[in-house]
Amino acid sequence: MLETLLVLVGLSVMGIALFMNLSPQFGGKATETQLQEFGKSRNYKEGKFINLGNVKLEMSGGDMLKAIGGMFKSIPNTTPKQPVSIQKIDSVDIADYNSATRFIWFGHSAFLVQVNGKNILIDPMLGDVPAPHPWLGGKRFSREIPIAIEKLPKIDAVLISHDHYDHLDYGSIEKIKNKVGHFYTPLGLGNHLMKWGIPKERITELDWWQNAELDDLTFTSTPAQHFSGRRLFDRDKTLWCSWVIQSPTENVFFSGDSGYAPHFKEIGEKFGSFDFAMMECGQYNELWPEVHMFPEQTAQAGLDLNAKKIMPIHWGAFKLAQHTWTDPVERVSKKAKELNIDLITPKIGEAFTVSDTVTQNTDWWEK
Repeated sequence: MLETLLVLVGLSVMGIALFMNLSPQFGGKATETQLQEFGKSRNYKEGKFINLGNVKLEMSGGDMLKAIGGMFKSIPNTTPKQPVSIQKIDSVDIADYNSATRFIWFGHSAFLVQVNGKNILIDPMLGDVPAPHPWLGGKRFSREIPIAIEKLPKIDAVLISHDHYDHLDYGSIEKIKNKVGHFYTPLGLGNHLMKWGIPKERITELDWWQNAELDDLTFTSTPAQHFSGRRLFDRDKTLWCSWVIQSPTENVFFSGDSGYAPHFKEIGEKFGSFDFAMMECGQYNELWPEVHMFPEQTAQAGLDLNAKKIMPIHWGAFKLAQHTWTDPVERVSKKAKELNIDLITPKIGEAFTVSDTVTQNTDWWEK
């Protein structure tokens, strides 16, 4: 009996090791030359990327077990009682659009931004499960996304904030990579893309405060307070960031994942007023306050940025924490009213522009 158990344990360990070493989902690793280049960054220390002030995710072993155990607890309303209803959008509508800057939310943190005749995807996690294997994560709240990946038209640029599975999805990248003009990422993340067959010349990696231009658009990698990693032992081997998207007429901010910190105010001071800010609001827990904001902090961060309008993101698609699935939008809506911040809450798949006011759908999640 003991020998059989040992054999089973050995086979399981071997299977996990093979999966982690042979499966492409885990991405690539930096070369020695790249590591030397990373060393020139102010955000790289002792072989890892760091946050401003060297803020770290402070979780003890007990906290980790508590967090893992919490994911298996039966907590009411952490997922919708029925699939979330979304709004579909036609591929022709996307391909033919050439008007005011338009946004389409895919749920969680994934967006299609149409600006100045260009299509930009942000954190395109368009798959069903935010994990390296379907057995390792919960399914998307909706049965489908606003448009099938295969029906997306040419994508001029993809912006990625960091390499966690709910933001960088191997399956999604595989399906879109041949229709994407260029990928923009924080330092080190390009290795994952190259591992997945994307040529180096179609990838631009940026440190915080560095920018890249695409015709009349400027993409700037700005700070976030978070962490990175796709394997068991690659914590903080790639950088994470937020993004500023500037056109000749608009300033747009995308928070990526971040705890609340002074960098929001610094970004606001450097870039002036933002016309629109997509702000992380979901998957928070008292066990990890350093790396994810609570909804009240999301509203305050919008104020720090001097954003004219904010939209809560990082919710509405997956269960990655123990709060109810509507808690983020309910709490941030309340706080935004207190702070007199213009908040928009479009339905997943609803196309909207910055000037639209009809996106104040304060009850679609209740329906």
